[in-house]
Amino acid sequence: MASNRVHAALPDPPNQSEEEHKAEQKAFENFFAELESVDLPLGTTLRSIYDDQPNAHKRFMEKLDARIRNHDREIEKMCNFHHQGFVDAITELLKVRADAEKLMGQVTDTNRRLQEAGREVTAQTEEVIRCRIQQRNMATTVEKLQLCIPVLEMYSKLKEQLESKRYYAALKTMEQLEKVYIPRVSQYRFCQIMAENLPRLREEIKEISMSDLKDFLESIRKHSDKVGETAMRQAQQHRTFNSAVAKQASMGHYTKPVYSLNGRTHTPNGQLMDDDTGDEEEADEEILTAQDLVDFSPVYRCLHIYTVLGDRETFENYYRKQRKKQARLVLQPQANMHETVEGYRKYFNQIVGFFVVEDHILHATRGLVTRAFTDELWNMALSKIIAVLRTHSSYCDDPDLVLELKNLIVIFADTLQGYGFPVNRLFDLLFEVRDQYNETLLKKWALVFREIFELDNYSPIPVDTEEEYKLVVSRFPFHDAEIEKQDFPKKLPMSQSVPQIYTQVKEFIYASLKFSESLHRSSTEIDDMLRKSTNLLLTRTLSSCLQNLIKKPHIGLTELVQIIINTTHLEQACRYLEEFITNITNVSPETVHTTRLYGLSTFKDARHAAEGEIYTKLNQKIDEFIQLADYEWGMAESDGRASGYLMDLINFLRSTFQVFTHLPGKVAQTACMSACKHLSTSLMQMLLDTELKQISMGAIQQFNLDVIQCELFASSEPVPGFQGDTLQLAFIDLRQLLDLFMVWDWSTYLADYGQPTSKYLRVNPATALALLEKMKDTSKKNNIFSQFRKNDRDKQKLIETVVKQLRSLVNGMSS
Repeated sequence: MASNRVHAALPDPPNQSEEEHKAEQKAFENFFAELESVDLPLGTTLRSIYDDQPNAHKRFMEKLDARIRNHDREIEKMCNFHHQGFVDAITELLKVRADAEKLMGQVTDTNRRLQEAGREVTAQTEEVIRCRIQQRNMATTVEKLQLCIPVLEMYSKLKEQLESKRYYAALKTMEQLEKVYIPRVSQYRFCQIMAENLPRLREEIKEISMSDLKDFLESIRKHSDKVGETAMRQAQQHRTFNSAVAKQASMGHYTKPVYSLNGRTHTPNGQLMDDDTGDEEEADEEILTAQDLVDFSPVYRCLHIYTVLGDRETFENYYRKQRKKQARLVLQPQANMHETVEGYRKYFNQIVGFFVVEDHILHATRGLVTRAFTDELWNMALSKIIAVLRTHSSYCDDPDLVLELKNLIVIFADTLQGYGFPVNRLFDLLFEVRDQYNETLLKKWALVFREIFELDNYSPIPVDTEEEYKLVVSRFPFHDAEIEKQDFPKKLPMSQSVPQIYTQVKEFIYASLKFSESLHRSSTEIDDMLRKSTNLLLTRTLSSCLQNLIKKPHIGLTELVQIIINTTHLEQACRYLEEFITNITNVSPETVHTTRLYGLSTFKDARHAAEGEIYTKLNQKIDEFIQLADYEWGMAESDGRASGYLMDLINFLRSTFQVFTHLPGKVAQTACMSACKHLSTSLMQMLLDTELKQISMGAIQQFNLDVIQCELFASSEPVPGFQGDTLQLAFIDLRQLLDLFMVWDWSTYLADYGQPTSKYLRVNPATALALLEKMKDTSKKNNIFSQFRKNDRDKQKLIETVVKQLRSLVNGMSS
């Protein structure tokens, strides 16, 4: 080997100093050390050798060859040193070879005999080993089973909980399985199956709990009516109890008889004559709450389940969304809700039940619903409720139903206010309902008033005994000293309708007062409401009924006279109505803002309308008699007595004016004067009728007899109170006209015309001319041969002359 690797000695590199040579030698030694180390990678070392400097490869090869030659020399030295020892060892080994073969035979024989002797022991040992292995396996199995049994027990428990629908406990069991038990034995297949099955079970629990929640929501929608009914009944009982306590406290110092708002009257000591004992029985009943009527466990269970599953937000959103939908359904009224109070009651019960449940959920759960959510629901519901009540109450025309609706609204508001919901807008709505209630009351009382007027006999009320008199006076505040002094039987001036009207006005006040109950208003506000509604009754309803009554065709003069008397007494009773309202409300009439009753103007207007109708009907009656007149306008001489129709007319007027004795003096005088003027005007129009072409002097004389009867009637003072011949002046125009024709005093008339002292001052030239022309035509027709008689010719010429002069006067007046 040494001979194969003999190389010439490397020459020293030129121009190299001793230090550089040593450094280069040291670097190569490091390279060789790294190459000879088998643990280090060679790539980096070789790269550093080749990349170091130019001609590095050549120098490296030279150094490598020198390194190899050194190692060869060292190996050769070592072999030479150990060669003799090696030879000696081989010699010794050959000597031991025979002994080794002999020993090998002995060992083989000993081994054979040992194997034969230990075969049974080996068999027993193997059996012991096998038993030990089984024992170890059994111990291991027991140990593993002890780890698995709790897992299986928990899984069995989980199945039982699922079967018994204890889902919340089942979720807790699942959580323990996942976090505690399954990790201990996760290497087993059945545990892996369990672990894979648990998410599916969770989803099933979610689906089942959500199904239970849906069933609960459906159930609560059906049972909210009952929940609301119970809550409203309890609120009503509480309000009734508080009202009874307040009344009990006020009875000790207030003893005036006050009208009870429930339709029963108080006795003077303040006790109710009739009381309802049903409230006491209801008070003894067990007080039920929403939790007693509704099983909320599905909600709690579902909430807990979703909370455990980390999906609570999904559950909250779903619950709130569904409840909003249910709220909209609950707020949707039935189309015929306004027809019965039960429709309104069911509507309110459902709404109350809905919000009672929400209030319970709000306080029984943490965050499922929030106050902001319930407030939002309530504000939405309140707007819808108000709109629904406005619409449906406008259809209602029964005051009792409107009053029941008001009571339901009050109980509804009190119930929800007790649960913390703001209800001020509901009480504001009640003022609108109150207006509707007043309108229905006015319509109802309009029918009542009409019925009273239709059934009235329009004659003074007869009283035969003291008891009858007291009965009438108890119903109507009538006081007349003269009538009280009279003996029984006697008559009261008003008719039966007066106490009935007065009683019905009080009943209207009672009915209007019922609406003010529980409105949380002051006595002053209640007093103002009562007075305003009473004013509407008097000024609109009663006034309209009186006006319609007066205008009815079948109402005669006697009835009109009685109506005037009735309105006079009703007008006087208005102050008693004021006192009645004051006694109810305890508000002094001297209060600054107290509204006054307008009954005085109502009855005055009705009385004036009745007076005008009396004048009109009198004139119509006179016209009816005038239409019966049957004058023979061409008669030669009068009958010597007044016409029959006129005597009948005068008798009618005389009997009619006797009825007027109960009227105020001015009314009777005005009626009498109006009748006489109308009679005079009608008679004048009869003479001047354009269809009447001819009038004889005999007809004038007959007409004069009728006018004389009219003057005698006027002078007989049919109605007391006229001064002198005031009433006779109604016929002065007729009298002067007839006197002018009867006396034929044309010279005086024409001479004194226009003079204030003229005897015929009231005779108009046009009137005289029209009548004279009718007579002129008659003279021509009846006296065919009048031109042959001197007197007739002179009279005819006089008539023509007077006609000419009258025409000139008429033309002078018109120019």
